[in-house]
Amino acid sequence: MTIVNGIIIALLIILLAQKLIPVKGIKQMTTAQLKNELKDKSKQYIDVRTPAEFKGFHVPGFVNMPLHQLHQKMGQLSKDKEVVVICQSGMRSSKASKMLKNAGFKNITNIKGGVSAWR
Repeated sequence: MTIVNGIIIALLIILLAQKLIPVKGIKQMTTAQLKNELKDKSKQYIDVRTPAEFKGFHVPGFVNMPLHQLHQKMGQLSKDKEVVVICQSGMRSSKASKMLKNAGFKNITNIKGGVSAWR
């Protein structure tokens, strides 16, 4: 029984580590760094929060592309340009960044802490 428990614990640790470790090829940026980056109009800035959250407050320059609609709206983004992704706390943008990576986007930046850290 102890071997089985050890294997289960090891698998849980591996799964947790996969969730927390940044995905290779996805850059992480703080909101302080973002303030300097927003001047760069060659990048695509997307906010993956709900339309209501976006309407309540958003970082100027970001376009609302809710996470649940990202697969359908991905075609509106250029794979040749960097995509900067933000959400409320960094969790949904992390998920969106992985979706973009899996869809073939090469230059993706996730904003750590999201809109909460911006304020």
